Amino acid sequence: MQQTLKWLDYLRGKILSPVINKQGKLLGRITIDDVVDVIKDEADVSYRQLSGLEEDTFAKTSVATKSRAIWLGLNLITAFAAAFVIDIFRDTIAEVVTLAVLMPIVASMGGVAATQTLTIMVRGLALGQIERSNVLWLIKREALVGLGNGIIWAIVVSLVSAWWFQDYILAQIIAIAMVLNLFIAVLSGVSVPLILRFLKLDPGIGGSVIVTTITDIAGFVSFLGLATIFLT
Repeated sequence: MQQTLKWLDYLRGKILSPVINKQGKLLGRITIDDVVDVIKDEADVSYRQLSGLEEDTFAKTSVATKSRAIWLGLNLITAFAAAFVIDIFRDTIAEVVTLAVLMPIVASMGGVAATQTLTIMVRGLALGQIERSNVLWLIKREALVGLGNGIIWAIVVSLVSAWWFQDYILAQIIAIAMVLNLFIAVLSGVSVPLILRFLKLDPGIGGSVIVTTITDIAGFVSFLGLATIFLT
């Protein structure tokens, strides 16, 4: 590691490539510093786009407000969609109050799993690593990852729920819902950026809003739907 840092320090400021015109006249030069600056700028843009932001760090207040308001508005619409799904099961929640305590767990785990996969996909697309030849393999890999994590954390959550509420049917329900939601989460994390890219839209901008909505709705439907069938 130290040798690498010393090598970079040695190259800093060194000429990487001359810039000439068609007549062979020297116009300027490209140094390692220039390359590093470009890499840092592209990384900063990719990070901001992943959150749906295109503003600079020191952008004007009006520009920052407008940029964020658009995606906050979209998030509000999707939040109402999730609330509508919850409202469908209001009778079930009223009858089994403990469901309200456990609902955020299923939704939160799904949201994190989807965002993890989304981040990998957006980075892979930005670097040109994802092509038609490896998309199917990537989907299969993420599906297995989702199932594996779903089973692991379903066991943990079901054991905690059984100990907490002394309700073994409820523990089984949240375990099944956890597996389903994490599986759907990783599939949405893979498919959403691919669909956006197919539609010629930037998959990094606001993709997290879409996948979070999918996992919230899937989590609520699976958890509350199973609870409606087996607990009421």
